[in-house]
Amino acid sequence: MSPAAVDQIFVTTKHWLLSYVPGAWQPLTSAVLSVVPVLLVFPLLFAITTVLERKGLGRIQNRYGPNRVGPFGFLQPMADGIKSLTKEDVVPHEADKIVHFLAPIVLVLAAFIAYAVMPIGRNMVIANLDSGLLFFFAVGSMVELAVFMAGWSSHSKYSLLGAMRAVAQMISYEVPLVLASVVVIMAAGSLSTVSIVQMQAGYTWIWPHWYVFTPWGFAGFVLFMIAATAEANRSPFDLPEGESEIIAGYYIEYSGFKFALFFLGEYLGMFATSGLAITLFLGGWSAPLSFLGFIPSWIWFFGKLLVLIAFFIWIRGTFPRLRMDQLMGLAWKLMLPMTLLNLLDAGIWHFLPAGIVRWLICSLFLLIPFALFTRGAQQGQVLQVRTYRFSE
Repeated sequence: MSPAAVDQIFVTTKHWLLSYVPGAWQPLTSAVLSVVPVLLVFPLLFAITTVLERKGLGRIQNRYGPNRVGPFGFLQPMADGIKSLTKEDVVPHEADKIVHFLAPIVLVLAAFIAYAVMPIGRNMVIANLDSGLLFFFAVGSMVELAVFMAGWSSHSKYSLLGAMRAVAQMISYEVPLVLASVVVIMAAGSLSTVSIVQMQAGYTWIWPHWYVFTPWGFAGFVLFMIAATAEANRSPFDLPEGESEIIAGYYIEYSGFKFALFFLGEYLGMFATSGLAITLFLGGWSAPLSFLGFIPSWIWFFGKLLVLIAFFIWIRGTFPRLRMDQLMGLAWKLMLPMTLLNLLDAGIWHFLPAGIVRWLICSLFLLIPFALFTRGAQQGQVLQVRTYRFSE
C-alpha cells in the first residue's frame, strides 16, 4: 500500500462504508461516521493521559505514581471510571436540580463540539467552515456558562465564589487567547482552519512554512499556550480550586460521575486548545521536514498533540501556583499589551521586504517592550535562588 493510500485510509474506509448505504441516508450516515471516531479517540486519549500524567508527576516529584492496578498501573483509569460510576450522586437539598444536572453535560458538550472544525489529518475534518476559527471560540465560550451554572445551582457560597473566580480567570485569558490567534488570520487571510493548515503546508528546501518560525508567530504561539494553560485551569493557573478557602471551587458540590464529567471536560478542553495551537502555529497535520511527508498526516497531528500534552504535564510538575492577583495582573498587564504589540508586529512583517532586516526589526519590536514590561514588574522585588532537596 502506498504512503498516500495509508494517509487516506480512514477517508477511503468511510467512503467504502457509505457506498452500501441508500442515497437518502448517506448525509446522516456520513455525519455519524465522522463524529463517532472523535467520541472514541479523545476520551481514550483522556484515559491514557491521566495515567501518564500521574506517572510523570510521580517521577518529577520523586514519588511513586499509580503502579498497583494492572501491569505497571496502566489499568488505573478503568478503576477510576468504575469508582466514579458506583459512587453515590449527592445533590444538595437547596440546589437547583435541573441546572445542577445540566452543568457538567454542557461543559463536556462544548469541548466535543469544538472538535468539529479541527483538521486532524489531510481531508479529515468534520466540518470545513469558512468561519471555523470563529466557531471554535464561540463554542468554547460555553465553558464559562457551564462553570457558572455549576457554581450558582449548587446553592453554596464556596461553589459560587469558586465559579466567579474561574469565570473571571477564563474571560481574562480568553482576550489574549483570541488576540494571539488574530495574527494567523492576518497572515492566512482566512478563518477556515483547513485553509490555515494548507497555507503552512509548503517547504523552502526542507524547512516548513509554519507560522511559529516567524517572530510574530513564535510570540503568538507562546502567548497562546500561556493563555490556553490558564483557560484549561492547569497549573500554575489552577486557582478555581483552593484548598484553604474554596476547596474544589465550582464543583465542590458534585460527586460520582458528574465530578468525573468535569474532569473529562477539562482534559477535552486542553486537547482542543492544543489541537488549535497545532493548527494555527505548528502546521497542523503537515510534516516538520519535507522528506518526512511519507508518514501519514494524522500521525503527525497526534504526535504534535502528545508533545504538547507532555509539555502541560512538565509545567504542572515544575511551576509553583500563582496568587489570584498575580494571575490577573499577568493577563491584563503583560499578556494583553504583548498580544496587541504582536498584532502590530505582524503588520510590519507584512509590509517589510523579505530578508534579515525584516527579521531583526520584527524581533526587536517584541523583545524590547517585553524586557521593559518584565523589568518594571520585578522592581521592588528581591529574587532569591531556592534549592529543594528530596529524601532518597
